[in-house]
Amino acid sequence: MATGSRHTRTPLGDGVYKRITTTGAVAYELRYTINGRRRFYTLNATTKTLAKEEAATIKKRIRTEGFDPVAEKKRLDRSELKTVNDLFVVWQQDNEKRLEHPHIPARYYNDKMKPYIGELAIGKVTPLDIKRIIEKEANRGKLTSANKTLIHAKQLFNTAIKLGLITANPAAAFKTSDAGGKETPGERALSFDEVAHAFGVFREHRDRFTRDNYLFVAITLCLGIRKSELVKAQWSEFDLKDGCWYIDASRTKTRKGICVPLPKPVIAWLEELKIRACGSDYVLPPRRKSKSPHVSQDTVNHAVAKLFGKKVDGNKKPLPNVMGDLEYFHIHDLRRTCRTLLSELKVDSRTAEMCLNHKIKGTEGIYDRYTAFDERLSALTKLAERIAPIVNNTSNVLELKHGQRRLD
Repeated sequence: MATGSRHTRTPLGDGVYKRITTTGAVAYELRYTINGRRRFYTLNATTKTLAKEEAATIKKRIRTEGFDPVAEKKRLDRSELKTVNDLFVVWQQDNEKRLEHPHIPARYYNDKMKPYIGELAIGKVTPLDIKRIIEKEANRGKLTSANKTLIHAKQLFNTAIKLGLITANPAAAFKTSDAGGKETPGERALSFDEVAHAFGVFREHRDRFTRDNYLFVAITLCLGIRKSELVKAQWSEFDLKDGCWYIDASRTKTRKGICVPLPKPVIAWLEELKIRACGSDYVLPPRRKSKSPHVSQDTVNHAVAKLFGKKVDGNKKPLPNVMGDLEYFHIHDLRRTCRTLLSELKVDSRTAEMCLNHKIKGTEGIYDRYTAFDERLSALTKLAERIAPIVNNTSNVLELKHGQRRLD
């Protein structure tokens, strides 16, 4: 489309104009009117004769088909969409407009699909490719991840169908039973004794479970926050002097900002992390060279899984299980653990729910804007004062049979 002004255009007749560009090159344009709007369209021709021939063809289409060359040029050029990586760009643009958390499908594509099909031509991806991707996740024990990968694969290739790039979705025939199977809501919550056992093992295996991981688990457990909220936290969000961590609405699942009260033990752990961060803007900077300014979402989960003898590093042989008879848990289970232990400590249900930044149901949640900061601080302090001796290794922990521990 032309960018020059009318003063740089010379009329050649039949709606064709010659324009001298800012670089001194000659360009030919067609002026036309459609839907009551006057427009200029830059022709492909390089001579006056060819320009008039091209213009005549376009004007005929404008008259007979309602063809608008400028509008068509703005439309997505299908020839630019060749590989699955190209398709992802278009799909993700739609996700950015439509979803509250567009980074989630992007992460599933980049981590689960791109390494295997990203460079393939869109029409060359087969159901067998999809089968291999979801089975790889399922075989690693990542059943939820396998299900979500399948969902995102279906959505990705539905976009290709909408754009007329393919006629059949290679992921369409697969069901949840082909991936991770039917999911059940998580129920795992650790007792105080189990928490003591876990931290004891963490300390015994410092070579496999770093101090940063150790403090991450302690803070997550005592505050009941979501893993991603701490992974992506920046020091600018914290007021350690006044004991408050403000998490902006854009970073919470409920899209509701919250000021998290910080019990004294948690403040001490954060102060240690600040020293360990070596001036980084992030609480948990990456431990190796990375494009991300913070650690990976999976770092601590993988570290815990390794202690349980789980396979997480591709083809590497898993290390022995050193967690004894302790039932396996994920980092997200610490949030449920926090809520359960708050109840055990006789914290009222409403305050406990507010500690986790859960939405209060009904009209109370709509009209009551009281943040209960002091009540939440009191509740989280109760929990932190029970957990801190375990974390700081100042409690009396007796060995039980089968490698279990008990608080004495």
